[in-house]
Amino acid sequence: MCGIVGYVGNKKCLPILLNGLKNLEYRGYDSAGVAIMEKDCIEIVKQSGRVSALESLIDTSSFFSSVGIAHTRWATHGIPCKENAHPHKDNSNTFAVVHNGIIENYK
Repeated sequence: MCGIVGYVGNKKCLPILLNGLKNLEYRGYDSAGVAIMEKDCIEIVKQSGRVSALESLIDTSSFFSSVGIAHTRWATHGIPCKENAHPHKDNSNTFAVVHNGIIENYK
């Protein structure tokens, strides 16, 4: 099963989301990602490997939002790679989603 962390509050969400992912990491995940609502834009950063690989891509000083979601993936379908990592955005870049489970009719 995958791990999902979300935060809406008064603090910067990125440290809270990353800490949540680290707390779930013992479960053997192969990729991780975050989606943060920054001004009027959804910023997504994701990476295969451990949460530390994701952290190394993020300049935490450039994110100020207090709204975000994060996900750790355990590949049951599809190879462990950045493209298969969550979160995913819709085609209009209006929202981001993470999910547990398999979407059989994705094609």
